Amino acid sequence: MPDVKHFDPDAVLEQVERLFWRRGAATTGISDVVAATGLSRSSLYATYGGKQDLYLKALRRYVERRSEPVFRALAEDGRGLPAIAAFFDRLIETRCAGEHARWGCMIANGHAEAATLEVRAVLDRHHDGLRAAMRAALAAARLRPGLDPDAAAEQLTLLAYGVNLRSRAGAEAAALRDGVRAALDSLTQRGETA
Repeated sequence: MPDVKHFDPDAVLEQVERLFWRRGAATTGISDVVAATGLSRSSLYATYGGKQDLYLKALRRYVERRSEPVFRALAEDGRGLPAIAAFFDRLIETRCAGEHARWGCMIANGHAEAATLEVRAVLDRHHDGLRAAMRAALAAARLRPGLDPDAAAEQLTLLAYGVNLRSRAGAEAAALRDGVRAALDSLTQRGETA
């Protein structure tokens, strides 16, 4: 008779995602995962594989459930720079207050750690998705003449990672908003607003 799992694998993966997100992969051991989930090592290994496999699954889950819906909403917004400003407002609010305050972004945190080729592929997919969403939003914006929208999309993508890292380090929301405002202002002609 096959062994029946007495736990919900997706619910456990959500717990693990939150653990890796909050603490980072490098500082989270399998004993931490066992303690957080209440599962035995053998159940974890049989269901998810080793720690690196588990981290990779949690990272993919984070991208699919947390990042990609935000990217789609930004790309489809149609307001241009106001959509990008709203994206950054929500990002700063989420990173500086509430349930996930000071956790940063699991992807930005992952960039700061050594990564396998599989993890690097997920990180690159996230970067490409965020950059494409920024580029789509910029297509509806009135940008400064001569500005390369692809370079501006890359700049805004890097800014988002910076906001995530600085918020994790304790930066104040007001300072982050000032930096974002200055970056957005640099994309437009003098006198126009985002």
